[in-house]
Amino acid sequence: LHMGKTMKEDLTVVVKYIKQLYPPEFNVFSIYAELYHNYFASQAKKNAESHLEDKDIYLLLSWVHNIYPKDMRKDHVLAEELEKVKLGSLLPSSLSKELEKKYLDSEEAAVKNSLSKCLDKEIQRWKEDKEPEKLNGHFQSELLAIFVIQSIYSGQKRAKDISVAVGEELSHRLSKELPAFLKSYKDAFEDFKEKSKKHRYYKPILIANINNCWNFRDYTEKNMAEKDDNKASILSTLSDIENSGFDVLLQQLFAQLKPIYKKFTENKWDSSNEIMNEIIKTTSKHISDFRTLKDPFYHAIVEKIHARLVKEYIVRLLKRKVSLKTPAQQQNLAQHISKNAADLEAFCTSNGSQATWLNSALPKLAEIIRLQDLGAIKIEVATLATTYPDIRKRHLEAFLHIKANLSRSELKSILGYLADSTASTLPGAPLFSNINVS
Repeated sequence: LHMGKTMKEDLTVVVKYIKQLYPPEFNVFSIYAELYHNYFASQAKKNAESHLEDKDIYLLLSWVHNIYPKDMRKDHVLAEELEKVKLGSLLPSSLSKELEKKYLDSEEAAVKNSLSKCLDKEIQRWKEDKEPEKLNGHFQSELLAIFVIQSIYSGQKRAKDISVAVGEELSHRLSKELPAFLKSYKDAFEDFKEKSKKHRYYKPILIANINNCWNFRDYTEKNMAEKDDNKASILSTLSDIENSGFDVLLQQLFAQLKPIYKKFTENKWDSSNEIMNEIIKTTSKHISDFRTLKDPFYHAIVEKIHARLVKEYIVRLLKRKVSLKTPAQQQNLAQHISKNAADLEAFCTSNGSQATWLNSALPKLAEIIRLQDLGAIKIEVATLATTYPDIRKRHLEAFLHIKANLSRSELKSILGYLADSTASTLPGAPLFSNINVS
């Protein structure tokens, strides 16, 4: 700093006062500038060849790439004169490259070490007998994502402050650190999930970890290019953590719902309204626990519940346990299904489900049961297949078991119509493809 300040001040005096005292051919400014530069460069080389701490390497590289060429040589008083002198760099290229490599290796190791310590601290936090902190009513470990992203970002910024090339090289090296960290984080999360089921705050910790994914997801979406392979890897790992957490959070609810759904076929749908009320009441108790999820995750889990409630209802309709011969009986069942569908939709929507694509499944099935005209049934089947292109013959055949007044030829005609209308259609959101027909 002292040499730099002295050189700048002295050369300013040469430009302003001394240069004009000599004839132009003496090139007084050039002589002064070269002498100062050579001395400065020799000192820089001497420092570069000695054992330097990491922070000293950073400072020396900052002088070579940044402070010396930009702050000093671009000074408004000196720039024009220095342009004519062509002084070159403070360090030989080979020495500069050697320092850059040391700096990059050290910075890369420091960031890796920092992320590893951060994960260890996070894992330690899970083991404590403490409820995770809440922010705006949501469980989370807010500092985790901030610290990890800040560590990587700060490293990249420091390198960029040396030079664009050094910044790009470090960014390239660190580009794999976030995906690697998240894979380790996912492994640690899975380990906790499997081994800590008796932990007092098991579910709040799961929810906090799902919520942690949001900051990583948001940062990745905003700061990484679509074509970057690391982006796909990061988003995939985050989805794995989120879905893994959802599966555990929903296990108990789905286990409780299974025997309730069985009552539909056991009672031949006679008390379906009471059964649906029981399903809604049971689900409602669990949903209140999920309010501590951040909004995007809360909506995602409610939509998973919505899809499961509709799917389980369809499963019961495909069990071949009910076979109705008269139009009046079929009309009655269709009314039950329509009422259940309306109650289910109202419940899920009021709790924040945005999965509107599920809402027409049960009403369409109810309509197929209600209709008696073969042409009208085919039209309804075609509409159903357009909305849910993953429905297959085996699903429809099991469902049409309910309509016992269809002749074999009518049944074949309807099934053939479905095959034709779905032959070239790719499945959209899966509903029927998740349903096995026994």
